Amino acid sequence: MNATINTFVLVLASIFPVVNPPGSALVFLGLTRGATPEIRAVLARRIALNSFVLLVCSFLLGALILQFYGISIPILRVAGGFIVAVSGWKLLNEGSKKELEAPAGGVPRTNLLDQAFYPLTLPLTTGPGSMAVVISIGLSEATVTGPAERLIFVIASVVAIAVLALTILLCFSYADRSQRILGPGGTDIAVRLSAFILFCLGLQILWSGGSELLRSVL
Repeated sequence: MNATINTFVLVLASIFPVVNPPGSALVFLGLTRGATPEIRAVLARRIALNSFVLLVCSFLLGALILQFYGISIPILRVAGGFIVAVSGWKLLNEGSKKELEAPAGGVPRTNLLDQAFYPLTLPLTTGPGSMAVVISIGLSEATVTGPAERLIFVIASVVAIAVLALTILLCFSYADRSQRILGPGGTDIAVRLSAFILFCLGLQILWSGGSELLRSVL
């Protein structure tokens, strides 16, 4: 039981700061400016489900897929960090005032539901940083001895990822309430701060992968 709890806490504590559901919810709010509460609710459910599936697949199959295509974790971090940094920089300049382009009939030209996976799930919610973390955790399974211990390790890790996905669902579903509490000015400030953190996180992921690549060359 202690091993199960320790694994659960370790996995959740490792992924939660990287995903940062409360901060990601403000970014989600800024990118869905002008959407109805119903659309946001559907997006929140899809993003939470996508995040769960993506992280579980990365945990179980990530190392195998990267090995099959010859992609190293540093390369994954460099490419994903660049995408995250660009997204953060774009949102930092736009703030919370990004409006959806709508024709005369009032129907948005941009279908947000089509963006539930990219870019709202990958890379803005569960990006290369969180994927690299769960892949690393999956690789550590080899150090666990015995089939029973490995089964407990996998179950505890999947439960931790499920709790994280539930947190994403709750934070994203109630992001509009945060907007009402903060007001237009406060929301704009919060979104820009979150975008700046997202930009810095992208640079950090990029630098982490780039540093590993430089050390391998030198």
